[in-house]
Amino acid sequence: MDAQRAERRHEPPLSVSAGLATRISVGGRPSPYAMTVLEAVTRIPRGKVMTYGDVAEYVGAGTGRTVGAVLSRHGHDDDVPWHRVIRSTGEPNPTAPVEALRRLAADGTALRPGGERVDLAVARWDGRTAG
Repeated sequence: MDAQRAERRHEPPLSVSAGLATRISVGGRPSPYAMTVLEAVTRIPRGKVMTYGDVAEYVGAGTGRTVGAVLSRHGHDDDVPWHRVIRSTGEPNPTAPVEALRRLAADGTALRPGGERVDLAVARWDGRTAG
């Protein structure tokens, strides 16, 4: 490898791809992107929800999948209301649906008849209103 090529290998990239901008962890700790997602989730009021995609749109980066990855790795703290982030179908967190529904009901979140899905028309939070 020539010297110029070796030198370029140690320079930061000229642009940041979506993958780097939405990295979930850095050295085992939440990345800046993950911290932004977690902060957004903590702002969701009781009785309201956002979908995974809503959170990504709210923070201005990533996708529903990256938001899900953040919550699965870093959303277990007691102060993160992970249950308020749901699927676009109104279904709760797929990892712990029974616990999520229990917490949503305790929050007073509007559920559809049968109680297995959130009524998104009533409970969806836009990130701007006071809930």
